[in-house]
Amino acid sequence: MSIAKPPLGHDLDAPVDRQAATGALRTELRGYQTALDGFDEAVSQRLGVNRTDLRCLDLLEQHGPMTAGALAEASGLTSGAVTFVLDRLERAGFLRRRRDPSDRRRVVVELEPAGNLRAWALHEPFVHDARAAAANFSVEELAAICRFLRTCKDLYTKHAAELRKPTEDE
Repeated sequence: MSIAKPPLGHDLDAPVDRQAATGALRTELRGYQTALDGFDEAVSQRLGVNRTDLRCLDLLEQHGPMTAGALAEASGLTSGAVTFVLDRLERAGFLRRRRDPSDRRRVVVELEPAGNLRAWALHEPFVHDARAAAANFSVEELAAICRFLRTCKDLYTKHAAELRKPTEDE
């Protein structure tokens, strides 16, 4: 097998064939995931919450107020586990529970503005740097990145659902 030589002026870090490109992509995704995990761990430590609690805060920030059941479904946690998460986050000042005005039997969970600002203050420097980094990509490149990440998100969701199904041994 002959090794393809990069064309003149080619970025030497960029792969020159599909196999090399997918290998580089795999390596970069794993590195990205490790760095993201490290960042989330540092944020959760700074906020005094665990990673599951941080994930639930993120879901509430993304989707807005929701019932405990909806949060359980979105997070993949049991309703009992979500109750413990909500108790911890409420005590720490990150969220509050309120009665649903349209159905008084339901409780809706929402972020406390002060708690949300505490979390945002830790994310803001990263967001600023990420926006500056995104400015180095064309609109077409950003669209391709978004399409790829959406595809990966859908695949993770699909495979997580498969892993949650009981096996024959269970």
